[in-house]
Amino acid sequence: MLSTQKYPEGFDLTYKAAYAKESRQVIVEVELPPMQAIIPAVKAYKYVKRSDTVTQTLQPERERKALYSQVIAQVVLRSLSRLFTADYIGVVDSVVLSGFVEAINPGTGRSARSCIISVRTTLDAFTEIDLLLADPVAALQTLKASFSRDPAEMAPVRPILEFSMIDPRFINEGQVLAGLDQRTNLMDLTPSEFESLITNLFTKMGLETRQTQASRDGGVDCVAYDPRPIFGGKVVIQAKRYKDTVGVSAVRDLFGTMQNEGASKGILVTTSGYGKAAFDFAAGKPLELLDGANLLALLLDYAELDARIVRPT
Repeated sequence: MLSTQKYPEGFDLTYKAAYAKESRQVIVEVELPPMQAIIPAVKAYKYVKRSDTVTQTLQPERERKALYSQVIAQVVLRSLSRLFTADYIGVVDSVVLSGFVEAINPGTGRSARSCIISVRTTLDAFTEIDLLLADPVAALQTLKASFSRDPAEMAPVRPILEFSMIDPRFINEGQVLAGLDQRTNLMDLTPSEFESLITNLFTKMGLETRQTQASRDGGVDCVAYDPRPIFGGKVVIQAKRYKDTVGVSAVRDLFGTMQNEGASKGILVTTSGYGKAAFDFAAGKPLELLDGANLLALLLDYAELDARIVRPT
């Protein structure tokens, strides 16, 4: 469908797509051509009869860059339109599309790959745009897309949603929140149920979450995706149903896992608390430590559940 779209010769696009059934979401990555491949540097040629030569007028660099931004925006909007139009049976609630460019970095002479556009939209939001009249770049701003400040120079933006969301570790988390009431002691949950509880909670908080299989999680209990541009990204979460203080080693492990996963943030949630060494290690790092009191407050605020933590003696 996407790959059958007609573009001028040399305008090469490569798509990779997946469908997340649970969230009814299509995730797409498209490899876009660099500016040098599609926007000519020469604006005009002129034949000079007297000298029998051909002269050329270069296109101003600013105009080339502006035209490239417009072209990229048009490709993204066209791709989104094709995706929504093809959903004849109504199984897609939203689409996340991220565009990447791979080219030689003039500073290093090495090939580099950057995400220059990332957008998430629903059909309702997309159909509010008149594609015949709207300016393509302004239309993406209306959709709250994360668009590179300089696509021609491959200035990167963070993908709203990593394609690795379609991860074989993911399972359907149990709906533990639905079974909790005000009499529930979180310490009575099994470790698996506690992980499901945390996954459910972060979903309630607006993140897109996936619980991992216990035998294949690589130190990750839950992977969440914060869809906000700039501040969002991939988040790895570890849940520890502990009665004793969580040691600094668990925080170090989380930081290592976060780096291995390429995540922008790590969150450790426990029914107990943390020592000074744990907070010292987390200081200045993209780590958040949530203790039992924080957890109970979040359950109350986002799930209206007044749960308890009664540690065994």
